[in-house]
This record gives sequence, structure tokens and C-alpha cells, in this order.
Amino acid sequence: MKVMVFDVGGTEIKYSVMDDTMNYYESGSVPTPGDSQEHFLETMAEIYRPHRDEVDGIALSLPGFIDAEHGVVKGGGAPSIIYNIGTPVGPRLAEKCGCKVWIENDGKAAAIAELQRGVLKGCSNAAVFIIGTGVGGGLIVNGQLVRGRDFTAGEYSFMNTNADEWNNGRKTMACQCSTTALLDAYRERKGLPADAPMNGRIFFDAANAGEPEALEVLEKFCFAVDVQIYNLSVLLDLEKVAIGGGISAAEALLPAIQAELDWLFERCTVMPTVKPELVRCRYGNDANLLGALKLFFEQNPA
Repeated sequence: MKVMVFDVGGTEIKYSVMDDTMNYYESGSVPTPGDSQEHFLETMAEIYRPHRDEVDGIALSLPGFIDAEHGVVKGGGAPSIIYNIGTPVGPRLAEKCGCKVWIENDGKAAAIAELQRGVLKGCSNAAVFIIGTGVGGGLIVNGQLVRGRDFTAGEYSFMNTNADEWNNGRKTMACQCSTTALLDAYRERKGLPADAPMNGRIFFDAANAGEPEALEVLEKFCFAVDVQIYNLSVLLDLEKVAIGGGISAAEALLPAIQAELDWLFERCTVMPTVKPELVRCRYGNDANLLGALKLFFEQNPA
């Protein structure tokens, strides 16, 4: 049994034909359309159609508050034109392609992949941090994925980071703990224009070369991430935190996050909490795809 799996990000849609043993048969990516919802759906339909005779449906991972049971995007995510509140992405794509469609939030899909077959296997309480255009995530409590009444559990991007500036939209995890935030901070530190070409590879090449500006930005970024890891650890007594997203592959990232996390916990005198183990997602940037695939098979057994 094969499935067409899509992982929608803010900049690109990754796709792959996969089977129930997680073998890949074809993979690729295309830019994420941001001009209309119809263009967004048609882009995935065009990728699906040449494979419709070999696959049994579509598994879709995407940002936003996802009602997986009904295939509806309740809010959140980007680009905003795609994610209007109440958008029935699942049913619309199913109608367009003539097949079964299962959708799930990207961070929650990654958490399922890591819980069932990855670095979080056997954990009671754990968290996944997907560092990308925003900050996605998934929370595992008592060995179960938490979705929440309104499907917003684990949506770290929207966490306010400063109560003294509650109305400041920049004081959120999306604007402080995402890849976008990291690269914006580096441009600013280097005195580059806001639209100067920049990506994770350029930044980490500079950091690996020991560039002072890059190392300074990386330290501040990791501290911002670790403050939120600390807060979640106080709330949920986390055993492990798995870091995912494109930049998680950079060798310098986890040691830098670990160093700031050690510093935080060593100096904490307010709350005696045990430091969680910091790990890289086993499935890296493919965790979203694999989790969506796993959830599809759970809902559509052969």
C-alpha cells in the first residue's frame, strides 16, 4: 500500500510516494503558492495525478490549527490566504483528486513520528520543536499526543515572550525562535538590507568559521529557544526535547542550544526542575512526512 505524502511549509511543499514500511519511491519539492487557495490545492493535485493508479490516498502535513478528523484548518499558519478559518482543505483536496485525504498539523505529525519510531519512543512527557519559517511543535503527555480542544496545543509560534509588552507582535516565539528570526537577526547584526539573500547554510558557514557576529547571534537565538524549553519543562516535567526543522541538520546548532540550556538550569534558583535531555529528531526534516504517513495508515488500515 502506497500513499502520496505532502509536507507544506512556508516556502516549499515537499512530497514523496511512500509505503507502509516508510520506503521512498519518488520525492521532490515545489514552491508553496501564496496567491490563492485554488492554486495551492491544484499544485498538489498536479503532483498527485501521475501517481493516482499506484497510491491509495494522500497524507498531508501543514501548519495551522488542524481538525484532523474533519480535514479542516481552523486557523494559524502561513501564507494566510491559504489558511482561512474553517477551510476544509482535506475534503476539497479529496474532491479534486478523487481519493482519501488525511491532514495533520506539521509539528504534531513530527511528534508522532518521533514518539512511535524515533528519539521519543518510550517517553511519557516530551516535546518536539520544529524550527522553520515559524516554530511548530508537538507535545507528548502521558505517552499521548496532545491536540487540545481547539487543536492549538504545541503551537509555540504564538507564545508571548514578554508580558510587559503584550501587544508587541514581535514578542512571540515565531519572531524570536524561528529560522526566520535567526536570519533576520544576522542581517541586522551585519548591517545588511532586510531583503539581502540569506539562508541557514550561509549563516552556519559563518558560525562554523568562527565569525564573531554569527556566533553572537547564534548565542542569543539559542538562549531565546532555551528559555521556552525551560518554561515547558516546568509545566510538563519533560524527559526529552527533540529539535527538528531544516536547520536542525547543522552540526553547530544542538551544541549551542545545549550550552545555553546548561547555563540556564545551572543558574535557576526559583524552580528546582530536572533538565530534559536535548536530542535531534531522528527523522530530521522528514519527520513531518513520516508522521503524516503513520497517521494516514492508522485512520485507513489496509
